[in-house]
Formats: sequence, structure tokens, C-alpha cells
Amino acid sequence: MHKKDFHCNPSLKITHTPSISSKTLLSLQSVVTKKLIIIIGGGASGFFSAINAAINFPETKIIILEKSNKILSKVKISGGGRCNVTNHCFENIELIKNYPRGEKELRQVFSQFSVQDTIDWFLKRGVKLKVEPDGRMFPESNSSESIVNCFLSETQKHDININLEEEVLLIDKSEKDILTVKTTKQTYTANAVICSIGGHHQIKNYQFLKNCGHTIDDLIPSLFTLNLPQSNIKELMGLSVKNGTVKVNGTKHQYTGPVLITHWGLSGPAVLKLSAFAAYDFYKLNYEAGISVNWTGTLNEEQLKEELSLQLGSKALIVNTPLFEIPKRLWEYLVLRSDISTTKPWIELGKKQLNKLAQVLTNDSYNMKGKTTFKEEFVTAGGINLKEVNFKTMESKLVPHLFFCGEVLNIDGITGGFNFQNAWSTAWIASKNVLN
Repeated sequence: MHKKDFHCNPSLKITHTPSISSKTLLSLQSVVTKKLIIIIGGGASGFFSAINAAINFPETKIIILEKSNKILSKVKISGGGRCNVTNHCFENIELIKNYPRGEKELRQVFSQFSVQDTIDWFLKRGVKLKVEPDGRMFPESNSSESIVNCFLSETQKHDININLEEEVLLIDKSEKDILTVKTTKQTYTANAVICSIGGHHQIKNYQFLKNCGHTIDDLIPSLFTLNLPQSNIKELMGLSVKNGTVKVNGTKHQYTGPVLITHWGLSGPAVLKLSAFAAYDFYKLNYEAGISVNWTGTLNEEQLKEELSLQLGSKALIVNTPLFEIPKRLWEYLVLRSDISTTKPWIELGKKQLNKLAQVLTNDSYNMKGKTTFKEEFVTAGGINLKEVNFKTMESKLVPHLFFCGEVLNIDGITGGFNFQNAWSTAWIASKNVLN
């Protein structure tokens, strides 16, 4: 449990609604004329859709149902507790390239609610965002509490109820223009439902949606590190290169960027991007695959031989002269991996050994066996099949008045604020159309 997790607290308008019978509920509805919108899920997209629905339809009652005892968990821990709200990528044609799944659908989503719209939305509510050199955007406060407090303030302002420890069991579409929502505590008759349960790796969390007729695409992890249990490269944990290329042998997948050596294998932006785009290939391979690393970035073997040849007149020891911005300890590891003695100077390097060094530097091979995921920041590939959703409105094509937003859909992005941007944009569209 995180130190500052929000639990049931009347001052935050987080409540447990008293259990009432369906008969009593129906009699109350004859008196209360307010329309009801149910939001399923107390995460980023759930809060964003609830707040914007309240803005768009101020005479409507809105209730957020969260099955756990805490809210906005990913918001709180994202970006090391700073909350990576979005990415400084304003061209939608470039933005959609950061999503292994959902690229086509997000084209029209981001045309309705863009990165700039996100920045403006938070600024209007007193949360100014700043951009870092890699494009990630955070609150100027450097604290996720700024986002959490913004959301809680807005839910209070718009009288939005937040019901904790209330799990949805069933959505019934039997009545015209009404959805019956059965939970572990009571039954609601809602005018509309926005489902924002996030990404889960267990199919049981989507059962009530399967019962509505929706297809749930295979749920598998996206964004994970590569385990190399048989390699002693793990002894170099903490070292990294700024520009390495990692590829999955036998597939088209390869990505260039920072590569980090960890106590279990390889991580860093290039590896995480690779894991996201190759998620289903890794899944089919049971997370056992040949992995190759080009430690120089993008130089090929022939180009590298030319670069290395420039050193051949030097009397310096090869092991003591790291090249291509490779850290010294990693360079020493790669030299030894090329069967070159630590006492050999460049001037004594033969053609055969030069070729081997060039091969290792550009095509260093490892056997991946398993993966390591980020527990609370777990990102899921899979979810609601995208063909079953109208992305102009985010409404289900199968169940009228049921809407989707966020990671419950089979959409996921790489690291850098892209998953949150999907959450904000799809939630905004759902909230705009929920009672239309």
C-alpha cells in the first residue's frame, strides 16, 4: 500500500452508497428526475470522463464505481511519482506512431482532443505542465499529487460520488435507453455507462463485458524488460549506452535508443519500445527468443571495421580505449567476448580478431528466457476489440449507451506519456457523447 493512497474519506466525497433494493430504487427514480451516468473504474480515464461528463451535462448525477479501496493508483506512481501526463508531440501523424495497437483509430481520436487540448485543460485548472528534453511532460510541481488533487477538487466541485469497494458484476441492456448495472452492493438503472476499468492481465476482470457480447482480445503484457538468465552481462547492471539497437532475431522488430543493463538482463527505452511493438510475437514465442544488440547504435559491421582500422597503429591497450561512447566496463566485457586478451594493444590486432570485435559490437547475441514487468505500472496489450467501438463517440457498437475509454480498449502506447494521452482523449470523447 502506498503511503498516500486515498481511502474512503467524507471530506473527499468518496462514499459507500447504502445498499438499497431494486424496488426501492425504482420508487426513488419516480421522484428523482436527474439522469444517471455510471463510470466504471476509478483511474485516470474514469476520473477524466466523469469530470468532463459533469461539465457537459451539469444536470446529471454521476457516480464512479471502483472495485478496490483506492483510486488513481497509476496516476500517483507514474513517472516515479511525478506523473508523466502527456508527451510534447503535437503532430498527430507522429503521435500515433507511438502506439503498437490502435494507431488507425487514434488518428480520429486525437483530432478531437489533442496533446495541446490536454495541456490547456490542466492549465485552466491551475496545473501547469513542463516539458523535459526527451519530450515527456510533467506537472511543474514535479508531483503527481498536483494531478490527483486537481481531479479530487473537480469531483467535489461537480458533486461526483466515488464509491469504493464496489465491483460491477453485470450490465443488462434489456430495457430501451436504460442500462441496469448490478454491483456487489446494489443495482442501478443508468442512462449511460462509461467503462474505464484500465488494463488487466486476467480475463475475469472483463467477464461482465464478455456477457454483453464484446470480444476481449488476448490479454498480454506490453512494456517489459528482457531476462537473460544465462548471461553474465547482468554483472554490469546499471551501465547503459545512449544509442543501442536491440532486435528480436527472426522478426522485423528492432528499435534504437538508450539500452540499460539490469540485474535480470536488458531494459531502457529501446528495449521497452521493442517489447511493446513485439508483444504478440514474444507471447507466441513464450518469451524465449534470440536477441541481438548493436552497441554502436546504427553502424553496420563493414562501417565498424573501417572505424576500428583507424586504431590499428596505436600502442594503447584495446581494453583501455573504449569507443562509440560505450562505458569502459562494458567495453572490456565486449573485448573479452571477442576473444581478445586484455594485454593486447591495437597495433597487434590481427584481421580475424578485428572482424570478431566488429561482429560482437554490432551483433551481440543473447538468449532471452522470460520477462520482467513493472507491477503497478503494468501495461496491457489486449482488451475490447477495436472493431466493436465507434471511435467518433467511443460508444459500443453492440450495446447502446455503453462507452469505453482508456486501456480497457486494445490500445497501448510506449513509455513517455502516451498511455495517459490515450486515456484523456478517449475519455473526453466519451464524456462529450455520453447522453447524445
